[in-house]
Amino acid sequence: MRLLLLTCGTEGDTRPIAALGHALAGAGHAMQLLADAATVDIGRQLGLRSDALPGDVRSAIATEGAMRDITRNLARLTNANTPAWLAQAIDAGRGCDAVVMSGLAAFVGLSAAEALGVPAIGAMMIPITPTAAFGSPLLPFSPPRMLNRASHQLVNQLVWRTFRRSTNRARAAADLPPRRSLWTGHPVLYGVSPALLPPTPDWPPDNVACGQWRTPQGAWTPPAELLAFLSAGEPPAYVGFGSMAGFDNARVLQAVTGAFGRRRVLFNAGWTGIDTAALPRNFHPVGHVPHDWLFPRTSLVVHHGGSGTTHSACRAGVPSVVVPFAGDQFFWAARMRGAGVMRDTLRGASITGDALGNAVAFAGGDAARAAARQLGERMRHEDGNATAVAMIERIVAGTPRDGG
Repeated sequence: MRLLLLTCGTEGDTRPIAALGHALAGAGHAMQLLADAATVDIGRQLGLRSDALPGDVRSAIATEGAMRDITRNLARLTNANTPAWLAQAIDAGRGCDAVVMSGLAAFVGLSAAEALGVPAIGAMMIPITPTAAFGSPLLPFSPPRMLNRASHQLVNQLVWRTFRRSTNRARAAADLPPRRSLWTGHPVLYGVSPALLPPTPDWPPDNVACGQWRTPQGAWTPPAELLAFLSAGEPPAYVGFGSMAGFDNARVLQAVTGAFGRRRVLFNAGWTGIDTAALPRNFHPVGHVPHDWLFPRTSLVVHHGGSGTTHSACRAGVPSVVVPFAGDQFFWAARMRGAGVMRDTLRGASITGDALGNAVAFAGGDAARAAARQLGERMRHEDGNATAVAMIERIVAGTPRDGG
């Protein structure tokens, strides 16, 4: 089986798709990955044939003050590049058996699959299938329960309206008819843990929360300075905001240093642009460190609430303090509160040292630590990679080709 994997977004979008591709390759299938230039090396490091899509997600996010307009900036990037993405996807996908798509490139992937006459399979880190069980994760609040399903339908239609014109412009260039309505009915797999998102009875059977899609633990060697810091005292906290950027760095840094005082902290600047030279001496700056290796060696994890980081912290069995900035991050923060790992509702745009300090204090308590350990034990029994591989094999084997 030959598959085209298509995504565009931050590391949190590309890493799980590349992990899924690596698992599929291990099952004997051939992969081609298309992803944003800033993250495409993740696929190459896993041995996948990987090519960059036009555009620059990192620049769209990292622009000064971009966090206030992140949705608009990413929509602008997507609309500008949709025709080029579709042409590239069709060319790269010739002879493939299915298109597996995610992130900002989802509508492109659906159109490419149509042009190629092969199945389209969604591979998402955000649960967007309408359900009465919870509201749309793309809302910064939880709607009344009776409006849960309607909130999904509303948000999904708004997303389609945002990208409909550019999608149809790209489809016309590819000799495809215009698309007048949102796609429904195709399989959607989620790299999301059933421990965080229990099975929803009103989802179709081919919409499944498989479990986290994880990259294999390789022979990674930690820097000597990191090992020395870890061994010099009690397990430190970890603070990192991943691919988030374009926010008030001074405010966030002041909140973090105020919340932790003299406690030992590992700090990952990520895409933020925060100058780690300004950190107090009890803060140790780190670059990219595999979460599966690092998080079990920490006392708690303060992060932005991206799906991947949230899952990795939970799997490690340590408490999370989620400081959400945009998108589905508020949803994952609510999941942490529902699991008993968090108590406080925080917002990255208005975070203070006192608010973060209170959340950190709760995360260090017996109740939060016990809840985190129980969550970790449940997630460590899941194999999201194997579940997704088996599902994709079944979907492709059971889908007739055009004229077949």
